[in-house]
Amino acid sequence: MTHGSATVVESHQAAVLDGLGKTYGEGPSAVEALRSVSLTIAPGELVVVLGPSGSGKTTLLNLIGALERASRGTLVVAGHVLEALGEAERTAFRREEVGFVFQYFNLVPSLTAFENVALVLELTGRRDVERRAVDALRAVGLGDRLDHFPAQLSGGEQQRVAIARAVAKDPALVLCDEPTGALDLETGRVVLAELRRLNRDEGRTVLMVTHNSAVARMADRVVRMRSCEIVAVEPNEHPLEASAVSW
Repeated sequence: MTHGSATVVESHQAAVLDGLGKTYGEGPSAVEALRSVSLTIAPGELVVVLGPSGSGKTTLLNLIGALERASRGTLVVAGHVLEALGEAERTAFRREEVGFVFQYFNLVPSLTAFENVALVLELTGRRDVERRAVDALRAVGLGDRLDHFPAQLSGGEQQRVAIARAVAKDPALVLCDEPTGALDLETGRVVLAELRRLNRDEGRTVLMVTHNSAVARMADRVVRMRSCEIVAVEPNEHPLEASAVSW
C-alpha cells in the first residue's frame, strides 16, 4: 500500500469522518444516501450505529470499509485517507486494515471452517497461516469444529467462523452489518458476547450497524441515524452484558 503523505496521515483515532456524503446517480434521478456525516471513533470502542431501514447506516459502513467511495467529505481510517487511495490501494486496505462480519455469514460453502479463515490470511500474505487460523477459531470456541463445512455448522457457529475470519488478520477495525439479524435470540446473544469479548479482552475496535435498539444497549456509544444523517450520538455509561440483551 502506498505510504505517501497523500494517502497516509498520523492519526490517533480508529476512524475520523468529516462532512461525509454519498449520492447515487446524477441530475433529477440522483438519490442522496448519506448527508454530511461527521464522527470520530476511538481505538478500543464498541460503537453501534442504530437506525431504521433506509437511514443510511449500511452506506456509512460501506464507506468506512472502502466498499464504496464517498461523494464528498473526508474519511480517515487507521491513518489512511480513503478518498486519496486508488483502486488497488483500496483493495489492499480492505484486505489488511478492516475485518467484515455480515448478516448472512458469507462463508465459502466448499471450504471447512479452518480453510475459510486460512484463505483470508493467505490473501493478506500473513505468515503462520495455520497457527493464526487455528488460534482464531479456538478463541471463538470452535477449536473442535476446524474440519466442519458451513452446512455442518449451526447459524451461530457459522457467524463465529465469520468473526474468526474477520479478526485473524488483526485488523484495525471490525465492521459488523446486522451480525445477529439471521439468528435467534439465544444464538444472537452468543455472537454479541463474542464481539464484546474481542472488544474488551483484545482491545479491538468494533463498529456495528443494526436496526435493533436492544442490541445498541450493549454499546459504549450509540450513533442514531435517520433520513441519511446522524441525529444523535449518545454515550452509554452502563452497557448491558450480551446475556441481558433481549429482542
